[in-house]
Amino acid sequence: MKSKSKVLIIAGSDSSGGAGIQADIKTVTALGSYAMTAITAVTTQNTTGVKSIVPINPKEISSQIEFTAKDIKPDAIKIGMLHSTDVIKAVIRSLDIIKIKKIILDPVMVAKSGTKLINDKAILLLKNRLIKKVSLITPNIPEAEILANTKIKTIEDMIFAASILINLGAKNVLIKGGHLNSKFVKDILVNKNEIKIIKNKKITTKNTHGTGCTLSSAIATFFSCGKTLKKSCELATKYVHTSIGSNLKYGKGHGPINHLSSIMIDKKFK
Repeated sequence: MKSKSKVLIIAGSDSSGGAGIQADIKTVTALGSYAMTAITAVTTQNTTGVKSIVPINPKEISSQIEFTAKDIKPDAIKIGMLHSTDVIKAVIRSLDIIKIKKIILDPVMVAKSGTKLINDKAILLLKNRLIKKVSLITPNIPEAEILANTKIKTIEDMIFAASILINLGAKNVLIKGGHLNSKFVKDILVNKNEIKIIKNKKITTKNTHGTGCTLSSAIATFFSCGKTLKKSCELATKYVHTSIGSNLKYGKGHGPINHLSSIMIDKKFK
């Protein structure tokens, strides 16, 4: 199968393979596109938690982004874990140099285990500068509460938080509704012109490690192939829903989802 598009991923590595750059590469590949990477940090983690985080030098992150894009120009970019102000500044400078228009930002702040992955100064810079440069920001409810400085208990609260982020300069906001206690997961896509609710039945499982990384990478992949942003969000949520439904049950904690859920193998391997 020939790849449909090229996606550059700027994110941290997850040694367990369920989240971070590993989940991103699996997602982009499973959906038929070509994945490139700029690694921002190396984490030692498994399904039970994060043991350590080793940051990559901001100059090296910029070098990865610019040198890669100079040779193979990405059709879209997905941004994940950015742990410090220096890293965010480096990424902003590199984005200004490579000039790619389709950018999806997943504001990764806390790991599934509860480990904080970004400091407060970096959150402020992300909020004040980076969100203005991207096509879409995809916070979950705890992340949206931090960015919008408001509590979220209902769908109306999600829409209100998204409107705050729009006023801060975000073009489009997709707030993921998985943290609300309900039979359905309702993700809210908001821009200045419309509010779209994307609904999927909630699957009861603890194996949801990497869902945010996977969703944002799936959106970036569909968007890179020429789909509209709204359609990309709809297709990506379906992909994640199906991947959660596989319920792999790997590991003793929050296990990974099945990134191969989109693939049908029609060849026999002997």
